[in-house]
Amino acid sequence: MFDLDKWQEIFETISKNKLRTVLTGFSVFWGIFMLIILLGSGNGLRNGFKADFEADAINSIWIYTGRTTIPYKGMKPGRFIGFTDADNDIIDDGRVAGLENVASRLWLPDQTMVYGNKKGTYQPIATEPGQFYAENCTMITGRFLNETDLTQRRKVIVLGEPIQKQLFPDGDHLSKFIKVGGIAFKVIGTFKDGGGDGDNRRGYIPMTVGQTVFGKGRSVHAISSTIGNSTSEESLVIEQGIRNRLAALHKFSPEDKRAVWIHNTTDQFMQIMNVLNAISLFVWIIGIGTIVAGIVGVGNIMMIVVKERTREIGIRKALGATPLSVVSLIILESIFITSVAGYLGLIVGVFTLEGVSSLIEDPGIFQNPEVDLGTAITATVVLVIAGTLAGLFPAIKAASISPIEALREE
Repeated sequence: MFDLDKWQEIFETISKNKLRTVLTGFSVFWGIFMLIILLGSGNGLRNGFKADFEADAINSIWIYTGRTTIPYKGMKPGRFIGFTDADNDIIDDGRVAGLENVASRLWLPDQTMVYGNKKGTYQPIATEPGQFYAENCTMITGRFLNETDLTQRRKVIVLGEPIQKQLFPDGDHLSKFIKVGGIAFKVIGTFKDGGGDGDNRRGYIPMTVGQTVFGKGRSVHAISSTIGNSTSEESLVIEQGIRNRLAALHKFSPEDKRAVWIHNTTDQFMQIMNVLNAISLFVWIIGIGTIVAGIVGVGNIMMIVVKERTREIGIRKALGATPLSVVSLIILESIFITSVAGYLGLIVGVFTLEGVSSLIEDPGIFQNPEVDLGTAITATVVLVIAGTLAGLFPAIKAASISPIEALREE
């Protein structure tokens, strides 16, 4: 392996056949390069979809109002199904197994929020404590709403980070009072939401306060809930359980999917992940197929090398060279070509992905197209195995050459 004379001979052979060596190595280079690009692109899609789902908890169910599309018990389609506190109560009464942190939600018109000489227009949202988990929020300071805030109708507010920075640039905001549409609210915390700027430019107030202060009666716009560690199949059972309960309350067909719209993040997340896993498998198949094509090319070239050096190999064996020394010479040359070309493909592929990533200003569903350490290690192992296999059969043929027959070669 570390015989200096052997490596000197390998380099001499390569230098005599530069074009052939470059073309041989390029097939391996291209295979690894395409594998890295395809895997990186697949990871970029996976990261983008995960980031999109992280705007809300991936184990959440959201229920929105809708209109009936199926006639039911003499009632025509087209009826609007609106929500009130009764809908929240019937979902949260424990008869649908698996629900956690059920919370109603009421969107309120944008209001001017003022503290001292600082002000801005943002959206207040009336909600309940469970909303924190469905939104997948992170508290930066203070706390979120609790049950006491609801029952005692406390005028408290949890601000999104951009609002806090606008109204309190010095950072001192907890227990301070701001005016929301002319009504004083006590700041109890600041949150950060992974859903982007729109989800952060809002303030959460207790549902009971929002309904009363802004004259909304018992109206509710949406209801959310988390479902723990439920599987995709279990989430569909929970979803149908919710639909059945609401159908009984509002008298619409349980089969009418548009009477109420249910956004099941668990089921959707698993569907998308299954598609992405299938894409990853397809990418590996295509990438490995491309590498195998390169390996076959290297093997064919090494067979030509053995054919060209038949007389030389015969002389070596006649002078006492062992079959192992002949085999190692061919295999090492093959490993060297595939490894150098493969690592160049790996490096160029990684830098290409980095360049593409830096050029994307708005990543959307394509974020951080990168290849992880495990893939790099896998590619390394593939290269070593590829180089060995590419040179194995030509080496075996070289070792089997009879010195007498070799010396007869012209």
